[in-house]
Amino acid sequence: MRSGLARLIAAQVSLHACMTGFRMAAPLMALREGHSPAAVGMLLALFALAQVFLALPAGRYADRRGLRKPVMLAVGVAMAGAALAVAFPVFGVLCVTALTCGAATGLAMIALQRHVGRLATNPTELKQVFSWMAIGPSISNFLGPFAAGLLIDAWGFRAAFLLLALLPSLAWFWVRGTVEHEPVAPALRNTSGSSWNLLRERAFRRLMLINWMLSSCWDVHTFLVPVMGHERGLSATVIGAILGVFALAATAVRLAMPWLAAHLRESVVIGTAMVSTALLFALYPLVQAAWAMGLLSILLGVALGSVQPMIMSTLHQITPHHRHGEALGLRAMAINGSSVVMPLLFGSVGALVGMASVFWAVGAVVGLGSRLAWTQVTPGEAVNRP
Repeated sequence: MRSGLARLIAAQVSLHACMTGFRMAAPLMALREGHSPAAVGMLLALFALAQVFLALPAGRYADRRGLRKPVMLAVGVAMAGAALAVAFPVFGVLCVTALTCGAATGLAMIALQRHVGRLATNPTELKQVFSWMAIGPSISNFLGPFAAGLLIDAWGFRAAFLLLALLPSLAWFWVRGTVEHEPVAPALRNTSGSSWNLLRERAFRRLMLINWMLSSCWDVHTFLVPVMGHERGLSATVIGAILGVFALAATAVRLAMPWLAAHLRESVVIGTAMVSTALLFALYPLVQAAWAMGLLSILLGVALGSVQPMIMSTLHQITPHHRHGEALGLRAMAINGSSVVMPLLFGSVGALVGMASVFWAVGAVVGLGSRLAWTQVTPGEAVNRP
């Protein structure tokens, strides 16, 4: 299983790095061409917007077709969108590239997550495989922007766009020999009803609410730390370092979790992370020194970084086996919807009542919501129930 999992992680990194590279390079090119910050914000929103509307159809498509066909389609869409940016590096085309790369990455991620969940035979393995998979985005969040930045400085934007356009082809190289799981029986697909029926399940609703709250915390930190750092006179390098140690801490805890999985309960990890996040958010606006903000950022990275494998494990335990793709699609829709809407909401509320109030309000909501986490399924319950 380990060899196959490594290939799936490599495929995930290949496609995700294409998107993260464009998410850095496209706004940079737009700014250098004189476009307004509002236009750049719209461009960034398009990467997530496509996934909001396509996540649910992508989930159902993965349930019907498995892994290879969705990944092959994602590779084609991503390469086509990136190729347009190589041929016509102008703002309007970059918006199309943002939509296509975002949509392709969302489709591939759902198909990969669905396939990986079926590799596990018990709750401990679920936590392990999703801990390994969670490392992939951390790698691509560094690899894509770093490689694009090097090529932009050396040979210009078109060279960077060309490299990013070629990256998705590696995803197909890694998955082309993967053995598909047994397809979902047509009778099960036809009797499942609407995807929204999943929300009638109380456990699933609770998990989606928890997922949304924790995703919002990630968005709050990413959005407000630069604002607070600017208000306190911190340099761009220091602000970047504060955000960087957050990402490193999240990656580090995910590296440790595959070995700790047998000793961790999903509900305990998620509940502890929510309480910890609430306390850290209460302290964040009170500290002034850069080192103190960096320390809180590290602790927050550990708390939030531990959550995704546990949520993914829980989702696969409480969702019918033949509807994992739909469930993953609903989760992706909620996360990307939050990424589009929440920064706009945080900015508006922060302008009225102050950025500290946003931290405290979100922290209070997460802290109060932590009681939901303790009632989720435990590893003793059956995996992939019918």
